[in-house]
Amino acid sequence: MDISLARTFLEIVRSGSLVAAAEQLHVTQAAVTARIQSLESQLNCTLFVRNRGGARLTPDGEQFVAYANRMVQAWEAAQRDLPLLCGIDNVLHVGAEPSLCNPLMLHWVSLLRRRLGSQAVRAEVGDGGQLQRKLEQGALDAALVFQPTYWPGLQVEELLEEKLIQVCLPSNPEPYIYIDWGDAFRQQHDRALPERARAELSFNLGPLALQYLLSYGGAGYFRTRVVQSYLDSGALVRVPQAPEFSFPTWLVYSRERDSDSLQQALDLLREAARGDHDWSQRWNPVSAA
Repeated sequence: MDISLARTFLEIVRSGSLVAAAEQLHVTQAAVTARIQSLESQLNCTLFVRNRGGARLTPDGEQFVAYANRMVQAWEAAQRDLPLLCGIDNVLHVGAEPSLCNPLMLHWVSLLRRRLGSQAVRAEVGDGGQLQRKLEQGALDAALVFQPTYWPGLQVEELLEEKLIQVCLPSNPEPYIYIDWGDAFRQQHDRALPERARAELSFNLGPLALQYLLSYGGAGYFRTRVVQSYLDSGALVRVPQAPEFSFPTWLVYSRERDSDSLQQALDLLREAARGDHDWSQRWNPVSAA
């Protein structure tokens, strides 16, 4: 199928009418109408109900949105990856949640480049749900997430066993900072600490919350590996008698896309996870350069 048909369909969905879609695509309304008629003919169904107010999706059209997005994403990925660069025989697409990109994903990509030089690497950061949808669609080969979804065809492996512990700045242990580590954490946290379920300050990104705490004070829950160096130096201390919460890191990949090259890459990831790295998530662009 001509990929322009899927793009035209999605533009109508976004803009709400064939006229607006034609303006965005810089083509005539007649061209947009012809593309949708061709698409509906190939699918043997009606995708839009046209009226004076614009174009409304039919039930078939609503179902086709996901397929159209996948087709466009797959085509754009193919355009990025092909033709392969000289000396490259494979492209590995990996993803990780923001709190896992430094240092785990950085070390993994570094190992991939040093040990598997014949593989090009495409690394991206996103939320766990988005990454796992891309795995299901075939846009990613492997992803690092905190809360895996057990979908058919996806292999789920616990990569790191870790805990969330409550720490504070000794000189200034207030306020309590609520870090949103996902649905499971929220449920367990709010049951165990109902008095902390509502806080004056909250973050949905651990590294940002940690930098705030180190700079301005407070207390909150963080991953053990991330705060260990701060605990060792005395910059942070554990809050006594605060409950702990299990928070492992999971590796998810598609069984259908499994290959020798992917297994080599995953072995390097397991090696990176075992390594003695600085997990404190400090980021110094000057020293990094």
